[in-house]
Amino acid sequence: MTDAQHSLVSLRRRADRLEVRREDRQRALREAQHERMNNEAYLAIAGGVTDALEALSDSLFKKILVIVGDKISIALQEVLEQPIKLCAEAEFKRDATTVSFEIDREGYREDPLLGQGGSVANVLSVGLRLLALATLPKEEHRGFLVLDEQDCWLRAELVPRLVKIVAATGRELGFQVIMISHHDVSIFERYADRIYRFTPMLGGVVNVRQVSDKAMCEDREER
Repeated sequence: MTDAQHSLVSLRRRADRLEVRREDRQRALREAQHERMNNEAYLAIAGGVTDALEALSDSLFKKILVIVGDKISIALQEVLEQPIKLCAEAEFKRDATTVSFEIDREGYREDPLLGQGGSVANVLSVGLRLLALATLPKEEHRGFLVLDEQDCWLRAELVPRLVKIVAATGRELGFQVIMISHHDVSIFERYADRIYRFTPMLGGVVNVRQVSDKAMCEDREER
């Protein structure tokens, strides 16, 4: 092969390589143009989609608040035996939502943290915690709730009503609930699966003794 022929072959190979690169660049350009068109189309409707999703979210949240208000109102009425109901109102702002709670007492509104000696706040707090726990993903959060002296502002005769609601709700939702209280053990025997008494001792030691369980209570009832 002469030098001229060798040069022609080299040029042909180079031309072929350049042609392949050109086709690759053209394909990449078409893909980039297609992606740009999709992005432009998305940006054109992004504002409307965001507004629509926020409106849907607001609507669903309001429906949930209505359910929350109804459920906790029933609990308040059953525990306190008063014609009161919970009113929950949401205020929506971009990237933020605030909820305010009030108690409606036959047309008069009051702050749940005021009045009633804290008994309304006791019941409201329990209800909100149970509902909040029920909305969490079960695969990420265990159904476990500790209520530390949530009956502290309730009169002794009202405590069993709260315990009954907590026990029934916990079993229905599959929660494990621990209630810590200074009230008499007999108040809890009917509803608790197990009851433990914690007694402070000298030296900072706490004596823990199981004083009741479901089987013991059922045995006493049969006798």
